[in-house]
Amino acid sequence: MAETKAVAATSVEEGRSKTVVVVGVDDSDHGYRALEWAVRHVATAPEELALVVVHAKQAASSVVTMGGAAVAGDVVGHVEADLRRRAEEVVEKARSLCVANSVECVVEVIDGEPRYVLCNAVEKHGADLLVVSSHGYGAIKRAFLGSVSDYCAHHAHCSVVIVKQPKTKK
Repeated sequence: MAETKAVAATSVEEGRSKTVVVVGVDDSDHGYRALEWAVRHVATAPEELALVVVHAKQAASSVVTMGGAAVAGDVVGHVEADLRRRAEEVVEKARSLCVANSVECVVEVIDGEPRYVLCNAVEKHGADLLVVSSHGYGAIKRAFLGSVSDYCAHHAHCSVVIVKQPKTKK
């Protein structure tokens, strides 16, 4: 399932190199909004950009934590199939958005914790920019779940854009 195509900062006109943009996507509306933001800016950028779309797929064992070994064995297979199906849906939706906007992209599905997967993708591709979404968790939820965007903002070795959901008008 993991599609990995090497994207490197390649030479373009007189020694300039492509700007590499990595965008993290998940199966939420927030993640899709981050991809929309990145595609819109890549499609209208005057310089040549390489877009790398990364989806971090959790391991089934990290999702299944209850029950004994026998229960876990049966459940892990079903959970793994569901996680794989959801990853394929995320990838297809991402590709469709890029094609609809005439933007070429490389899509990768990598097993692991999103915060680490994204920071590693930045290093792997020599990214100039990382685009992630903000789920807008409050302080308590963020303390328990952690914030991928906060982690990336502090640990990625490039600039980070955090795309927030627009506020709803009341």
